[in-house]
Amino acid sequence: MSTIHPSPLRVVVLISGSGSNLQALIDGMKSGDLPIEIAAVISNRPDVFGLTRAQEAGIHTQVLDHKNFDSRESFDAELIQTIDNYTPGLVVLAGFMRILTPEFTQHYLGRMLNIHPSLLPKFQGLHTHQRALDAGESHHGVTVHFVTAELDGGPAVVQARVPIFTGDDASTLAKRVQRQEHVIYPLAVKWFALGKLTMQEGHAVLNGELLPATGYQIEANEP
Repeated sequence: MSTIHPSPLRVVVLISGSGSNLQALIDGMKSGDLPIEIAAVISNRPDVFGLTRAQEAGIHTQVLDHKNFDSRESFDAELIQTIDNYTPGLVVLAGFMRILTPEFTQHYLGRMLNIHPSLLPKFQGLHTHQRALDAGESHHGVTVHFVTAELDGGPAVVQARVPIFTGDDASTLAKRVQRQEHVIYPLAVKWFALGKLTMQEGHAVLNGELLPATGYQIEANEP
């Protein structure tokens, strides 16, 4: 059964870098296609371009530098307090390069999404494009998933599959995957904001139906 969210849904976005997926969300919000309000963008690194993107869009930004904390637990505790000050209905990880504590993931269970550049459960962790090439895969892609305590292991919401072509290297493959990131992340956020997407008993549910383990599938065959 769908959950009705007040519109627009308040969202906090966490970043660590350039923020290209953040930009896709900003563009969707500005066009009116995404029924969200990005209440804040929080970075664990100062001076990243994602902060500039947010500021240029008139979105409040905050830096919480993890280097100023003596433990992962103390950083995550402060981050929870910082996020909750904005009372978001959804937390979006957009290139947030931190391994989160179980306490953090439990606090936002069912209301935090992440995007990972592989067809999960394949290639969890880093360097996914090169690993896909080294493994001789015919396809690669990207997954949006709910966040749980298991790294890159929460229930998948949507995947976009892209072909791997002869002559691809990690850079060309990354660009092909990133184009799909900018399609499926706003789509998943929109589903959640409209109350169509929920997490129930460890499963992703869309329009009242359990999604398969690999989520809703999109084939992207463009070069």
